[in-house]
Amino acid sequence: MDEIRCTSSGQRAGAGWVPVTRGVHRRTTADPFPADLRAWARVLPASARFTHLTAARLHGLWLPPLPDGLPVLVAESPDESRPRRPGLRVLRPSTLAPPCSWRDLPVDPPGEAILAASRDLAELDVLVLVDSALHRGAVSLDLLRELASGRRRGAPLLRRVLDRADSRSESPWETLLRALHVALEVDVEPQHVIHDADGTFVARGDLWLHGTRTLHEYDGGDHLTPDQQRRDLRRARHLERAGWVRRGYTADDVLHRAVTVLRDADASVGRRHDPGRVRAWHALLRESCFTPSGRARLSARLTCGQLAT
Repeated sequence: MDEIRCTSSGQRAGAGWVPVTRGVHRRTTADPFPADLRAWARVLPASARFTHLTAARLHGLWLPPLPDGLPVLVAESPDESRPRRPGLRVLRPSTLAPPCSWRDLPVDPPGEAILAASRDLAELDVLVLVDSALHRGAVSLDLLRELASGRRRGAPLLRRVLDRADSRSESPWETLLRALHVALEVDVEPQHVIHDADGTFVARGDLWLHGTRTLHEYDGGDHLTPDQQRRDLRRARHLERAGWVRRGYTADDVLHRAVTVLRDADASVGRRHDPGRVRAWHALLRESCFTPSGRARLSARLTCGQLAT
């Protein structure tokens, strides 16, 4: 049963159908994502493919918290006429890579999608995308460097991000916690493996503070379940017996209490505490989608006119 229906001018789709764009509807029972994209595909020119954040979502990459109401993002050849419809943003880059297929939908490859997103996202947002793509093996660092070496829009920001990207990150919040330490000028190593004096495995930590016996880790909501709490307590005891200190931080700490993380890190590395070091982190955070101001900035960039070149 087809979940998409096209109608001519003045024709009604009938009960059980939801309009997606002019002349194209999807069934009310269909999953809006990706059914809406299948509907959009009916009105796009031959060269068009989904790109930017739309493609990143199709590829299953980690995404920063995005504002509501963002348009569908597509790229097409500059030689084709550009569809002008509410809810659609069209990019016409000078170079189009061959698209890949996601359930028969044409989609930019992950690297091209990340480069396109780098036109509009902030550094932290792109870092989350890049870490995710590298961690999943969706794209190689060499290919991203090649894409970032050119003169296309988004390339300068992507080059800066690649210098700080790391495939060892296992979640977007681990990426943010690492980026916070880098901004605070604290040298860290992700996914550090710890053994005791007998060489027995003890733990693998999110971030090791170089030169110390301290781990800083992200504690998400999954750490609140009774089973996980029991495992965490056993792990903490093993680390303590091995002579290590483990500190856990939440998303609220990363976003709103960075000075606490800085104070802890300064104490561990034996550095004089200087609260002013958090300014660099706040500057990065303010531009990103992890803050209301950053989400408003992105919404304004992508919805204003909903046309691009």
